[in-house]
Amino acid sequence: MPIDVVKIFLTTATAFFVGIAITPFLTDFLYRHKMWKKSSVRLAMDGRQATISSKLHNDEERKTPRMGGVVIWGSVFITAFLFFILAAIFPESIFAKFSFLSREQTWLPLFTLIAGASFGLIDDYLVCRDAGLPATAYRSIEAAGRWQAGTYAGGGLSLRIRLAFVFILASAGAWWFYAKLGMDVVHVPFVGDVYLGLWFIPLFIIFMVGIYSGGIIDGIDGLSGGVFAAIFSAYAIIAFAQGQIDLAAFSSVVVGGLLAFLWFNIPPARFFNSETGTMALTTSLTVVAFLTKAVLVLPVIALILVVTSASSLIQILSKKYRNGKKVFLVAPLHNHFQALGWPAYKVTMRYWVIAVVLALVGTIIALVG
Repeated sequence: MPIDVVKIFLTTATAFFVGIAITPFLTDFLYRHKMWKKSSVRLAMDGRQATISSKLHNDEERKTPRMGGVVIWGSVFITAFLFFILAAIFPESIFAKFSFLSREQTWLPLFTLIAGASFGLIDDYLVCRDAGLPATAYRSIEAAGRWQAGTYAGGGLSLRIRLAFVFILASAGAWWFYAKLGMDVVHVPFVGDVYLGLWFIPLFIIFMVGIYSGGIIDGIDGLSGGVFAAIFSAYAIIAFAQGQIDLAAFSSVVVGGLLAFLWFNIPPARFFNSETGTMALTTSLTVVAFLTKAVLVLPVIALILVVTSASSLIQILSKKYRNGKKVFLVAPLHNHFQALGWPAYKVTMRYWVIAVVLALVGTIIALVG
């Protein structure tokens, strides 16, 4: 038991220092190549003018680079590889006890993390390359009704393409869990294991796509980093309590990378998490939740992500079926609070507090139920 605790703490601290070490090189690259959005959000997802959002999302004026998520998943990958190599070179030493790469517990979440990060990196690059459209072009697009979600909202891959990738990744993961790992049950807290059979596959897909949609929380300096740190900390505790030490180490190493990211994301942010970070985190989080069989507490632990996604969906449906009437001043919800006059730091800190409380509640349910 003591060596397991040391393993988790050591690898987490290593990920933090690795993240701190690689950031100057990443920052130099991002600023030198001007890797920030060149145009602001001009249209909402329903095609109408996004007047409030365009004021809140003025990244092109701040000239704050995207791709900050590289610090997170890069530190995780380097840390995992470092301890794996040390264990291979010194198999009889204590280093062999600190490697957390294992076929049963961490190969799949690490693969998902890197796959999501790589695809998200493509989107970030296209967003930074896009020079935007003139105002007259946006008006003609709106008038012609040729809106595709995400296509003209600042460049990058359309929402449809990104969702298609996540769906494919989720389908592959669901098949692996069902066919290779033989997982066809889900644990219901205070009830027990419930057999799903083939229904396990669509459940997995729904969770991954749903949690990914909550990635739009990445909109205020430090917001997403603190929220995801609380969520992954909860699953590190759950995995540790279940004896899944490698999975607990992986989750805590993600937290270490997030803490390094937060060190540079405290206002004013040096860079944004953006798609490479949020896609990596949300997709790998789903895999971790299913591996611990505590997936049904994920909506509790990650309730902020669920609410964030739901607020955007509610806004879209309201404007579509209520003649343009809005439920929120602007969506997602954290931007609504900004529009009410809350300073960005107040939104961030209160979200962090709520995230920690939800993580505690979800962890208790998972361990007791």
